[in-house]
Amino acid sequence: MGRSRYKITEENTPYFLTFTVLNWLAVFTRPETVQILLDALVWRQRNKGVKVYGYVVLENHMHCILQAPDLQKQVHDFKAFTAKEILRWLEEHRVEQLLKMFVLFKKAHKSDSHYQFWQEGSHPQLMQNEEMLRNTLDYIHFNPVKRGYVDDPLHWRYSSAQNYHGKEGLMPIYTEWGS
Repeated sequence: MGRSRYKITEENTPYFLTFTVLNWLAVFTRPETVQILLDALVWRQRNKGVKVYGYVVLENHMHCILQAPDLQKQVHDFKAFTAKEILRWLEEHRVEQLLKMFVLFKKAHKSDSHYQFWQEGSHPQLMQNEEMLRNTLDYIHFNPVKRGYVDDPLHWRYSSAQNYHGKEGLMPIYTEWGS
């Protein structure tokens, strides 16, 4: 989980997580890079028992509420896989300016790769009860409104807001607290 003082202490319990691109670089302005995140989450739902309660993807970070029997490992694997796939996509599409930034801002101790994509840590916050979970979902869904991108959370494409309003979102969402 990086060097954060926030830790996942209770496995198989929902946590609010934030995944931030290194130096807040705007990578998720391209539908293809967002799709890599969503596909990776759906794969984890189907193959690793990850429950996704909600999410939002903005241009440089993602908020989500996830639960899994081995959540810490799932978060690590998700970040490693998505970093590799997004960097590969950026290389294939010759997005040189961003790639240079991922080298420039890479932490010195990160010697296992030419690039660093994600900031360290994910600031996990335990969802202690249903009220806290619902309040956090509201925070997630209203994030694009607060930033002035849309007037209504339902208008933000890369969010689970539609799933909670009887519409089909871009990926399935787990909506049963405590199950």
